[in-house]
Amino acid sequence: MIRKSASHRGPSLPPHLYGEEYFLSACEGYEEFLHTHGEHLSRRLQAAFAVAEVKPGMRVLDVGCGRGEIVRYCARLGAYAVGIDYAEAAVRLSTDLLRRAGDLQAPAGLAQADAKFLPFPRATFDRVLMFDVVEHLFPWELRLALHEAYRVLKPGGMLVIHTAPNRWYDAYAYPLVRLVRTLQGLGHLYPPNPRGLNVPINEAVHVNEQGPIGLWWALRRAGFRRVKVWLATPPQNRQESWVFRVLRYIAFHWIPFRWFFEREVFAVAVRS
Repeated sequence: MIRKSASHRGPSLPPHLYGEEYFLSACEGYEEFLHTHGEHLSRRLQAAFAVAEVKPGMRVLDVGCGRGEIVRYCARLGAYAVGIDYAEAAVRLSTDLLRRAGDLQAPAGLAQADAKFLPFPRATFDRVLMFDVVEHLFPWELRLALHEAYRVLKPGGMLVIHTAPNRWYDAYAYPLVRLVRTLQGLGHLYPPNPRGLNVPINEAVHVNEQGPIGLWWALRRAGFRRVKVWLATPPQNRQESWVFRVLRYIAFHWIPFRWFFEREVFAVAVRS
């Protein structure tokens, strides 16, 4: 059953979609988590965490904390960290990870809570992190979540977002990529719905991919005035002919092509 929100603005994804199986077999970073017992972050999470510039003594809120490795990393650095997640399984996994961690330099807390209704007073945190969360929130939910992030940030505090894939890639580049791969005999690896690429469950849990301009405007509407949004892409290590290497270089380095082929979206927004 799809749960109606308290404000009756529309449906939300039901929390049962996010069980332990999801976090340990599909959610970004699961392979590194299982291999290192949460000791190391995936490339994508490392890149997003580096942007946050978390320092000792900061108060950090991780919205959508998943398995808890980001909360752990913050506390290891000496920042007071709180992780919240909508899914009971996420809070359970995070609790287990923090219980086993013997290297925390600051307190860490966890709570099952909704990004749209954060249970914290105004101006509580120096950083709010939303890593791979935005694409799981319907547009009306994202509006509320960004307003809540603004509310709980201290003046000068920073919201850091990572989301993937870039909506412009799905809408404009993916059909071309799928056509080329189909002509190469690889079409079976590229489903008609780009949400199912590599991780089939994303067809059920991705509902609101963002492009750079749309995310910039969403942050501005939430009250943020100092906003920066940029694109990046995972390392491309394919062994291909020189023709494809040239085309790939153009796609990922030349404007405007890179706006459509780069798949990861980062954003930083500072509360005034």
